Amino acid sequence: MLRGIYPGSFDPVTLGHVDIIKRASRIVDELIVGVLNNNAKMPLFSVEERVKMLKEVTKDIPNIKILPFEGLLIECAHQVDAKLVIRGLRAIPDFEYELQMSQTNHKLEPDIETIFLTTSLEYSYLSSSTVREVAAFGGDISQFVPKAVAIELMKKMESKGEY
Repeated sequence: MLRGIYPGSFDPVTLGHVDIIKRASRIVDELIVGVLNNNAKMPLFSVEERVKMLKEVTKDIPNIKILPFEGLLIECAHQVDAKLVIRGLRAIPDFEYELQMSQTNHKLEPDIETIFLTTSLEYSYLSSSTVREVAAFGGDISQFVPKAVAIELMKKMESKGEY
């Protein structure tokens, strides 16, 4: 059984993330979506909120599990017995960063491979930070995130007084 892990912050999950999740789920027998709890960053959503949103937007994909993690990705991959790391690429800067991370991970654990999926053209410009910025200024984010995420993002902006 081939188990892969698609890690990320998903703050919030975008339609670009969902696209990669769907495509990756067709490559592996089981896909773990690893939600990074990075204490060095100040996320808009808690890790629990991000896990909940991802579970909602992927509920129709049968071979997916959503799990929070912290620390090194390679350690999480070991814990869930994933042999494949899946990363999405939008542009050249993504590739340079992801290649460096992939090579570092391969040096730490040669038995775990990384594959890159290029983002579909319709989402190549999209990032979570862009979505947060548009939402903070009251813009229409419905074309960037799943409906359930848009609702949660608007609630979060209202509670922070940013919308």
